[in-house]
This record gives sequence, structure tokens and C-alpha cells, in this order.
Amino acid sequence: MNSLVVNTINKYKMLQSGDRVIVALSGGADSVTLLDILNSLKEQYNLEIFAAHINHNLRGNESKRDEDFCKILCEKYNTELFIKSEDVRLLARQQKISEELCGRQIRYSFFEELSESLGAKIATAHTASDNAETLLFNIVRGTSVTGIGAIPPKRGNIIRPLIELTRCQIEQYCKDRNLEYVTDSTNLSDAYTRNNIRHNIIPALIEINPQFEIAALHLSENASEITDYLNSQSASALDKCRTKFGYDCKKLLLNDTAVIKNTVVLLCRKYAEITPEKKHIDLIVDIIKNGGTVCLSKDFAAVSKQGVLRIVRSQNVGEFEEIILKDGICFDFAGKSYSVKKNNSNNENKNQNQNQINIDLLNSNAVFRTRRSGDKFTYPKRKITKPLRKVMNEMKIPSEQRDKILVLASNCEILWCEGIGASAQGQTYKSKKSLEISVKNKKEEDNA
Repeated sequence: MNSLVVNTINKYKMLQSGDRVIVALSGGADSVTLLDILNSLKEQYNLEIFAAHINHNLRGNESKRDEDFCKILCEKYNTELFIKSEDVRLLARQQKISEELCGRQIRYSFFEELSESLGAKIATAHTASDNAETLLFNIVRGTSVTGIGAIPPKRGNIIRPLIELTRCQIEQYCKDRNLEYVTDSTNLSDAYTRNNIRHNIIPALIEINPQFEIAALHLSENASEITDYLNSQSASALDKCRTKFGYDCKKLLLNDTAVIKNTVVLLCRKYAEITPEKKHIDLIVDIIKNGGTVCLSKDFAAVSKQGVLRIVRSQNVGEFEEIILKDGICFDFAGKSYSVKKNNSNNENKNQNQNQINIDLLNSNAVFRTRRSGDKFTYPKRKITKPLRKVMNEMKIPSEQRDKILVLASNCEILWCEGIGASAQGQTYKSKKSLEISVKNKKEEDNA
């Protein structure tokens, strides 16, 4: 058994000499086996081993029994144990989510906290049997190639050394080694979908193919490889299609259908922090072709307008009070930081910075504000004056972003507009002195 686990560890490069590892310990057969095997490999990999147990308090005395069992077990292995006790049922009600999801969030949050504080990897006891259950569960719910990948052997700092072993092999290992473990009574009920799959569907499939769980693991491995390749192609496609305000729809449509759909998934995950359902993916592909809007959640929507796709947040920007133009002022608005300072460089360069304005504006009572009805902008070269609304249309500035853009104005005369630059009235003339308006995203500023 140890050699099988070592092969898995080496195959996926899970461990390096001197690693610190936290074993996610429930007290069940799988996690007890994981703790035992890693301790037997301790010298081979020069490991420092810890354990972490979550008491969800969902099964009364049984939950306390599991916690006490883990304490005794870790004393036997001389392993430091970290315990977190949480009322999952109450917390799930408060957050209006399922107990299963709530418990999972608590577990992985606790593991990540420990991982960061200890500088350790997290080892979970998922097996090939768990992978087969997850694969079938995802298929029943409706999934993509990503879902067929089921449980990855390694994800970030999480490793799964038992992923190529079946539950039967684990139970035989415990029997051969006389290892005691506890059984979660909820695993015996078919009331849960996963248990129904485990107790009824998988045994039927094993009758057809005794190696079904391993076959399912191989399918998941292939699906993960395909997903990795598809993600790489999609990321490359997005880079090529990126524009100032989003992603060029015509360029997106030059890609294969699989890549287009996957770019939609990547964009939703990146900007809306959700994994879209199939109906959302199909709707977004449709607006890439024809334009329109798709509501993704109460907070986000996908918008395709003027040939540009973007994911936008549905929220009000809020009021912005007028700020008088002064040298050295700094202020924030809509996630951006603004500042004004004198620039003593020579401005005779024809390719002048669009954010440089006439220093004489300091005495003009000009103010920073958001756009208003009646605002007019005069192009500095053509000397043509147009409503600011039309200028923003010509610049293809997304409509949902226009109220987040600041202008420098004197009454309805625009002297400078963010993203457009100085107007004819605000431009810097041939002078050694000017004002420079700096605009930075707060995230960029925070990371600087």
C-alpha cells in the first residue's frame, strides 16, 4: 500500500523533502489511513506532520466522540492536533446556505488559516471512490468538461495522496494494520444524493466493470488535461481580444465554439466571481454575436454593446461633491485615486500627455465633478464642439461607466475629461509649466 501512495506522491510531485503537512483528520477510515501512511513516510520525505479536525456539531454526542477519538489518535502518533468547533446548522441558517456547503467553507477556511500560519501543505484523504462519486454527482446535476475532472490530485497547496486508492483498499489496509476508526452515521443513510450514489449506483457499475472507480479516475485525469489546455487557449484568446473597455466581440467569434464558451466561463469567474450555468453561457455567446445584456446575479451582468463584451457590477456610484482645482490636491472616487501637481517639463512635444492641462486654469474656478446634462466638449485640434454625451459615444465609453468618469469643468464647458483628455479650452499651450492630472486604480495603487 505504501508503495502505491509513494507512486502517487511522486507522480504528481505532491511532496518535497522537509515539507510540513497538515492532515485533514475526521477520524474515519480514509483519514486515519492517511495519517498512518504519512507517518510511515515521515523519514523518507523528512516530513513534519500536523493534524486538523473540525467538529461541525451536527450529530450531538457522535460529533464529540469523533473529536475525542482524534485527540487520542494524535497522541498515539505524537502529532499536534488543531481543533475547530462550529455550530454549522446555526451558521448555515444565518447565511441561508446548505449545511453541506457551510461545513465545506468552514473546513477549507480553517485549513487555509493553519496552512498560512504553519507554512504547511494540506493533505486530504480523498480516494478514487470519492472521485467516482463526485464525477457521477456532477453528471447528474449537469456539468461541463471541468466537472468531469471531479477531484484533482493536487490543487494549490492541497494534496491528495490516497486519490489512486479505492475505499475497499483503504478498509483492507485498516484491517491488516489493526487501525481503529469511527463511522459517521449520516454516511449510512440514502437520504443524501451522494450516499445514494455510493450505496446503490456505484455497486451496480462495479458489477459491470470491477475496475469502474479506477476507470472513472482515468476519465477525470483526461478531462483535467483537456480543461488545462482549453483554459490556456481561452486565456490566450482573451489577451488578443482585450480592448480598453472590455473584449472585442468580432475577435472572440473567430475562435472555436469550445474556446468561446470557455472564455465566458473565465470572464464570469474573474469579474463576477461565479461559475456560470449552461443557460448563462449560451445567452452570453448569443449577445457576443448580436449584442444585449445578460443578468448573471443581483450584483453582476454581462453586457455586449458597440461590439465590446464586458462584465459589469450593478450598483450605484453615489454622489460626488464638486472639488475645486488646486495644485497638490488628492481625492478618491469610484475605486480610483486622483491627484493634481505642477509639471515643469517642456510641453513643445506634439505627443503631449492627454492629462496635462493649462496651468492658468488654477485661477478659473474650475471644478472636478461628474457629467451633467448640457456639458459640451471642444476637440483641441479640430475645434469642433459637441455634447459630451456624443463625444463619449464616439470614444465608445460604455454607458454604465460614464457616471463614474470625472470631468474638470467651468459651468458646462468641459476643460478635461477622464479617458479623453484636455479640451481646446483646457489644453496646455507651448509653455514650460503645466498641470498634470494623475488617475490610478486603487488596486494598482495598493499593490505598488
